[in-house]
Amino acid sequence: MLHKTCGSRLKQQYICSKEGGIVEKDDMAKGYEFAKGQYVTFTPEEIKALDEKATNSIDIAEFVPLNSVDRMYLDKVYFLGPDKGGDRAYRLLGEALKATGRAAVGQYSARGKQHLVLVRPLDGVLVMEQLHYPAELKPAAEVPHPETPVKEAELALATQLIEQSSNEEFHPENYRDTVRERVLEAIQRKVEGQEITSEAAPPEAKIIDLMDALKASLAKAGSNPGEKKPAKRVASKQEDEAEAVPRKRKAAGR
Repeated sequence: MLHKTCGSRLKQQYICSKEGGIVEKDDMAKGYEFAKGQYVTFTPEEIKALDEKATNSIDIAEFVPLNSVDRMYLDKVYFLGPDKGGDRAYRLLGEALKATGRAAVGQYSARGKQHLVLVRPLDGVLVMEQLHYPAELKPAAEVPHPETPVKEAELALATQLIEQSSNEEFHPENYRDTVRERVLEAIQRKVEGQEITSEAAPPEAKIIDLMDALKASLAKAGSNPGEKKPAKRVASKQEDEAEAVPRKRKAAGR
C-alpha cells in the first residue's frame, strides 16, 4: 500500500478500539476470546512455554496405503532431502515405500507448532505433504445440496461427454495462470509508461437447457475427436434460479 499523494510505502499501525489511540508494540499483549468480549491474556514467556519444541526430524507412526489418504486433508507440499550421513536410509525408505505402495504418516514440530505429515516417494526423492488435522476441517454435511433426482437420459449423456473429454494422465503443464500473466503484462506496460484500460465485461452467462447443452457438447467433441477439451458446467431450467450457481465453501476451516 502506498500514499496516493507522494507514492511512499505505508506502515501498519494498531489502533485501540476503546481509546482510539495508536498502540505501540511494547503495550501489546496476546489474548484469547473465551466468551463474547471477554479475553484471557498471555505474556510472551507463557506463550513460549506452550510452544512445541522444534525436533528437526519426522517421527513416523505408521504406514498406510497412499490412496487411503483423502486429498481433502492436503495443506502444503515440501521436498525432502537427506541430512548428512543419511543417504542410505533416505534411499532405502524411498524404495521401500515405492515397492509397497504405501506412505509414512507421522508428525514433526517447527515454529512452535506440531504438524501432521505424510511422506511419499516421487521421482527418486521423498515428498512431505503437510496435512490438516480433522478438527481443522468442516464436515461435508454443512454444505447444502439438492435432492433433485437425476434422469437416466441426462446421466447417460453426461457420462458420454466425460468419457470423450477424458485423459488417462494429468498434465499440469497444459494449464496456465492467465490472471497472473495479465497482471504481469499490465505492470510491464505501466513501467514503460503506457496507460492501462479496462476490457469490456464478458457477457452474462445464460441458463440453458441441460439436455440441449450436453447434446451440443457431444456433437462438438465428435466432430473433432483428436482434440479433448474440459467439459463445461451448465445449469438446467429445472433448477431453481436461486440455486443455479452453487455457493463455494472451503474444506479447510482454519
